[in-house]
Amino acid sequence: MTLNQISVFVENKPGKLQLLTDALAKNNINMRALSLAETSEFGIVRIIVDDLEKTSAVLSEEGFVYTIAKVLGVAIPDEPGGLNRVLSMLSEKGMNIEYMYAFLGGRDAEHAYMIFRVQDPDAAVLALMSKGVDCLEQENLAKI
Repeated sequence: MTLNQISVFVENKPGKLQLLTDALAKNNINMRALSLAETSEFGIVRIIVDDLEKTSAVLSEEGFVYTIAKVLGVAIPDEPGGLNRVLSMLSEKGMNIEYMYAFLGGRDAEHAYMIFRVQDPDAAVLALMSKGVDCLEQENLAKI
């Protein structure tokens, strides 16, 4: 019940991010979620895609440096306090959030979706699911 996130390293120069999106677009790869963190010299583009294997092959062919990490995808009720409840559940279990970012589900207006990077995503999934929180699976991304 975890997702695979690809972190791509790109130079922080004009047009370098577009080289990445060009490669993905030319190969019909759909980015479901994206986050960009930067320093003065490089950026880390974190993406969730529908087809991990195809994306990995394209990135390798195009010469991009990347890593793959397990992350937690969570459907959060789109209401005041929804995120706070999930954060409380993770805090109760002593889980630290390294980073997080949101993405929208096109077909589901009742939920917001968050990606969390935690030390043990499998334990986080168990903790949240035991409290009735829906966690996302890689195979179901296309349905969101």
